[in-house]
Amino acid sequence: MSFTIRNTYGHTHPTSETNPTHVTGAPGYRVSMTATLPASDARFDDCVTWLTNGEHNLHTRPEGYGLIFLESEEHAVTYFGPIEQVAEFQREQATNPGATFDAEQGVMIAQWPHGKGWDEFLPPAYWNMAQIGAIADGVGLVTAFEHPVTPGAEVIVYEFEGKWLPEKPPVNMITYHCTACHQDTFHDGGKVHENNGPHDRRWAARQARQHIVSAARHGVNRDDESQCRPFDPAMLKAVNAVARQNLGLAHNPLPDDDAAYCATKGPCSIIRELRAGVRPPVYRA
Repeated sequence: MSFTIRNTYGHTHPTSETNPTHVTGAPGYRVSMTATLPASDARFDDCVTWLTNGEHNLHTRPEGYGLIFLESEEHAVTYFGPIEQVAEFQREQATNPGATFDAEQGVMIAQWPHGKGWDEFLPPAYWNMAQIGAIADGVGLVTAFEHPVTPGAEVIVYEFEGKWLPEKPPVNMITYHCTACHQDTFHDGGKVHENNGPHDRRWAARQARQHIVSAARHGVNRDDESQCRPFDPAMLKAVNAVARQNLGLAHNPLPDDDAAYCATKGPCSIIRELRAGVRPPVYRA
């Protein structure tokens, strides 16, 4: 089956010819961070191990590295170059945000490094940053895709603040939401992630693409096949009936279908606030 995943928000990314969920690059990247990693840094040996864990040994600068971390909504690249070059680029950036650098002086790797050393070296990094106009760090839309079956519906990737449990502190999170089925990914294991960097956003967007592929292949509301399955509204209606009877209410305490519930209590309520430029309450607080 061949079809095109269409963006409704954010950039369109090239994907593998055989797998539309695997993004292979981006039309453009922004510089999210720059740094230098001299050999005198206590984490240097741990960090450069990452450069040797592959088919090729990319550790070529025993004196240290200048680092430029680039990302798009669904892809990331790290530039490893001379310390002097990146230090000069940092100075140029201070007065010229559009400054460029010569990538041929170093090497580009299609991800940000991670693991021992790097997990201490790199701070959490969000797509939405207050310093470039976002509501808050790690709060906002990342990208969105057209639903392949339901007209007007989208599958939306977004950053937000939430809690794993009501008694736990809030953390920055990333997930997706489909406005055709309105499933809350908190109830679908492994589809809400703590949001610390491009890897987490890439994974959330990949899962959104998998949801789209499943809907295109199997349709909507096929219980055993499609990921895109609206819940049976009978459950909410039953809860409302019991609540009216036991509490003596003349009205329904909950909306009578999942779309209405989502719009007032669920992910759609978060997305509506994000689009309006308002910081939503912490989810599941």
